[in-house]
Amino acid sequence: MKKTLLSASAICLAVAVPFGPAMADEDADLVINGEIDITVRAPAPAHMQGTGISEIMSGWVFRSTETQAFEMDDFENPGMIFVEEALAAWDTVEGEAGESCASCHGAPEDMAGISAVYPRWNEEAGEVRTMTMQINSCRTEQMGAEEWAYDKADMLNMTALLASVSRGMPVDVAIDGPAQETWEMGRELYYTRNGQLDLSCASCHEENYGNLIRADHLSMGMINGFPTYRLKNARLNGVQSRFRGCVRDTRAETYAVGSPEFIALELYVASRGNGLSVEGPSVRN
Repeated sequence: MKKTLLSASAICLAVAVPFGPAMADEDADLVINGEIDITVRAPAPAHMQGTGISEIMSGWVFRSTETQAFEMDDFENPGMIFVEEALAAWDTVEGEAGESCASCHGAPEDMAGISAVYPRWNEEAGEVRTMTMQINSCRTEQMGAEEWAYDKADMLNMTALLASVSRGMPVDVAIDGPAQETWEMGRELYYTRNGQLDLSCASCHEENYGNLIRADHLSMGMINGFPTYRLKNARLNGVQSRFRGCVRDTRAETYAVGSPEFIALELYVASRGNGLSVEGPSVRN
């Protein structure tokens, strides 16, 4: 694991940990329920050439052995409680059309693989859509139901369900063609320094992964495990809400969830995880 020194700006965030946090088993492999093999290390995608990173790693690799263990068994994974809630919502008829998710899509298992390719370009809409955007499009256009709030409980539960049936499948987000412009916008945001601390996403997740910041073991910032159950707040967390938290940590003004900026950033960050397995709902600190 990389052991470089923190940059001067990153040191501003770091605090001493008297006894040190529980560290990860960096060589561990993730198998869920003894049968779903999760790829937590993979060759870096071609578009990351020049970053100095040859291997990408899931955030699971950077967690303590105790936290890692939660994800190995669905009965131990607290995020699966919310998947069960979404299973009920899947069959619930809502809206003027009298339809449910199941009316069009069948069983949730029939959606296996869909989480692996989002965000993606939607030709009819002429835009890159996140999974959240696509779910709300189905609700408003197909069901005649109200939108769910972005990164709130109902939506997070449903995205967790869709991720859960895709676990073990490789992330394969397309970044060429009409999606390229949005992807390039996301890449620019990833490397742009912000806030009073003058930090970018890359400052932590590319230049300092594997180091400690505050009491946290910095990961590569991969999002293949979202939505993720965080032990610190005991609930599911969406990726764009995590983006907001990171931006606030730089002491900068942040974007809104669902904004063009965060949609672009989600596309770019998702593409950095191409080759890892879909892992959600994951468990993190």
